[in-house]
Amino acid sequence: MKGKRFVTYIITILVLLSFFQVENNVNISAEDGAGKLVYVIPVENEVERGLEAFMKRSIQEATEAGADHIILEINTPGGAVNAAGNIATMLQDLTIPTSSYIIQQAASAGSYIALNTDTIYMNPHSGMGASGIINSDGTAADKKAQSFWLKQMESAAESKGRDPLYALAMADDSIDLPEYGAPEGDFLTLSPQEAVEVKYSEGIVSHRTELLHELGLSNAEIVEMETTPAESVARFLTSPVVVPILLSLASLGLVVELYSPGFGVPGTMGLVSLLLFFYGHFIAGLAGMEAILLLILGIALIIAEFFVPGGIMGLIGIGAIIGSLLMAGADLSHMTMSIAIAFLVAIFASVILFRRIGMDKGVFRHVILKDQTTTELGYVSKENRLDLIGLEGVTVTPLRPAGTAIFDNERIDVVSEGAFIGENKRIKVVKVEGVRIVVREL
Repeated sequence: MKGKRFVTYIITILVLLSFFQVENNVNISAEDGAGKLVYVIPVENEVERGLEAFMKRSIQEATEAGADHIILEINTPGGAVNAAGNIATMLQDLTIPTSSYIIQQAASAGSYIALNTDTIYMNPHSGMGASGIINSDGTAADKKAQSFWLKQMESAAESKGRDPLYALAMADDSIDLPEYGAPEGDFLTLSPQEAVEVKYSEGIVSHRTELLHELGLSNAEIVEMETTPAESVARFLTSPVVVPILLSLASLGLVVELYSPGFGVPGTMGLVSLLLFFYGHFIAGLAGMEAILLLILGIALIIAEFFVPGGIMGLIGIGAIIGSLLMAGADLSHMTMSIAIAFLVAIFASVILFRRIGMDKGVFRHVILKDQTTTELGYVSKENRLDLIGLEGVTVTPLRPAGTAIFDNERIDVVSEGAFIGENKRIKVVKVEGVRIVVREL
């Protein structure tokens, strides 16, 4: 009997131990993120509309796949404020937990993107801040734009429970924080240790493995998002540096083609540059079909101008092309500046080519009349009356010094040598210079 009780106790203890072991394993698995799905999205290079399009696709794919966490691996010097604002809106609308891992730098718009995520982790050699807003030409933005940007930075920090003072100091150099290396006149940039101290960062990790461990996602399934070749090309072509270069090449190529016989390399270069501009902006989601149709209409009107006199169609065509460029651009002020640069390049090239080549080559040779009514070809403006030299006649009117005289019953307009000659005076033709017949009183 005692033996049976002992066996029963042993079995009960083993069952309880097994239960606790299973429960413990389940808890460990849950802490390590087994069965969870994590999307890792790189935020690299300049922040622009191409990155925005990539982020939109990545977030949409993560949402549709039922991701449990989204990690942004950030290494950017900043970029366009409008693109950063659109990315921040996407992040704020997410119900999926988000984390930023700053690998090297999250400057300017990069720090703003990071502030819109739930948690921030930093590499030991990274930094976050220096978010002052500037124009595309490197000058400080106007007060209205700066005020809006400061409010955006403040709202981003507050939305995730962070002290907005440090976000404002990143974008406003009038805030004095000398203890963090940002006295008045300098923008704040937080080191990893400083970010942890002011509760802007949840921790310092050396690589993604440590980050996943900190998030309890060591055993989660990882999906790394990558830009497609088309997106990579689009990000390059929509860069604020590349856009004015493309438009300048397009204007230069098309102007040179006007002075070249046939259609060759310059025209091809111009068209390819223009097509690359619209291709990049179309892939990035900036240029719609309406912009492309407006471009085609503009080109058609300019071509028609060569066959229809008036000049109106050409002007409308140029306006349509400029309108299509502005519609496709990510930033109106930057596009205006880029178009102005391209326009100046076109004028400069036209002046040089006109001086060196003239208007007798290329397309101009078909639309400009080159025939001349020269004397060598037998054309004269009026018959040269050399036969009148030495002929005598009578004035019909006084010559003061011009008037009329009769020579052999022919009435002819004449001019004296300068002196006054009265009516019915005898005169003689002494010189004929084209239509000018000079007479002298006898």
